[in-house]
Amino acid sequence: MPIVTIQITREGSTPGTSAATAEEKAALIKGVSELLRDVLNKPLTSTFVVIDEVETENWGRGGLPVDQFRQQQNGGVPE
Repeated sequence: MPIVTIQITREGSTPGTSAATAEEKAALIKGVSELLRDVLNKPLTSTFVVIDEVETENWGRGGLPVDQFRQQQNGGVPE
């Protein structure tokens, strides 16, 4: 029984959204489940997928909070 945890930052992929949409989450669940079926021959009904959305203030990269890291990568311009 595979259990897959996907961690993403809580932010939208399009303007005006603040989190992944239900449709995006469904696509992630379907895609991961089908990948395990195709690669490891795991039945879809035995695969569990957990999506954990993390606030950007709780996510770090390169020794910085992710928002500061992104700003640094963009030449000091906030996203």
